[in-house]
Amino acid sequence: MNRTLQAFIRKELVQTLRDVRMRALLFGAPIIQMTIFGLALSTEIKNIKLAAFSQAGDAMFERVTEGFYASGWFARVVYTPGADPFELIASGRADAVLIAPAGGLRRSAERGGGKMQLLVDASNATKARAVEAYAKNIISAAAVREYGARGEPALKFDVRVLYNPAMESSMFLVPGVMGMLVCLITIILTAMSLTREREMGTFETIVSAPLSNTEVLLGKTVPYILLGLVDAALVVTAGYLIFGVPVRGPLWQLALASLVFVVNTVSIGTFISTVSKNQQQAMLGGFMFLFPAILMSGVMYPVENMPKAVIAVAYLDPLMYFVRLLRNIMLKGGDTQVFWTNLGALALMAVFAAGFAYKRFRQTLN
Repeated sequence: MNRTLQAFIRKELVQTLRDVRMRALLFGAPIIQMTIFGLALSTEIKNIKLAAFSQAGDAMFERVTEGFYASGWFARVVYTPGADPFELIASGRADAVLIAPAGGLRRSAERGGGKMQLLVDASNATKARAVEAYAKNIISAAAVREYGARGEPALKFDVRVLYNPAMESSMFLVPGVMGMLVCLITIILTAMSLTREREMGTFETIVSAPLSNTEVLLGKTVPYILLGLVDAALVVTAGYLIFGVPVRGPLWQLALASLVFVVNTVSIGTFISTVSKNQQQAMLGGFMFLFPAILMSGVMYPVENMPKAVIAVAYLDPLMYFVRLLRNIMLKGGDTQVFWTNLGALALMAVFAAGFAYKRFRQTLN
């Protein structure tokens, strides 16, 4: 290798590694992300929220349901007497509901019809298939335990699949991918906006203009909020036309959720741009936020499968709330409790994100 090329390579390495923030992005971020991903990602379906409906004194059914909870796959759902099984699933409080036959499970089994009904939320097709497989194993084991060798045909269950009868994976994945795309586009575009102005030398012109700090910030962010809303509308339309994903809830819920989420992502992108010196740092900073946000949002892996410490971090992820809102509105019709709970959390995060971005932007201008 000639000396000129050696000097050029050395110069590039020194220039890249001179900045402390760049060294943190290059060497610190991979270690942190690998640790998080190794803890958070799991294809095993656990913590399935199961509610059990039966008449008082149905001892056999109670033993069957205890088998579900003792398996480690299911978590008990406590509900008030008289609750509607369908409402529990629509609101997201339960992933599945097991309903005993009328007259009690033992009497029904002795008549040759010991058939329970299992309602399953199939908006997540992968989880729905796992629920059915787990239930089959648990009920078969319970039948053998209750009736011995002849027990297997004595206890049965019918599965009723809700919200995605064909169990198509696209119904679950497409809304998540929609949220991911909107997040990716708005954060990267906004993060690179201010740093591009600095590199081109036009940032000084903006600062010298007769505009207040608030007006400058609005001028740099409102266009990206509008573009993000256009992108949100495009991906929803594409999901409906290409993949057949329905929009069962009100459009105003979809529009309001998209607006609050885009305010979040644009604020995060603005904050990243204020701590980056160039477009390279802005791009890396954007991806440093995006990878954990996407993988801990429930787009591909259920949040409930993660360790409790990681779940606590996931609740700080705006994409998680937006994906939940999209799936609730598009697949379940927009349950009111789910909508306002997740939108409230998203709005609170938007206020904090916008406040941090504004404070940092003012420091940058000054």
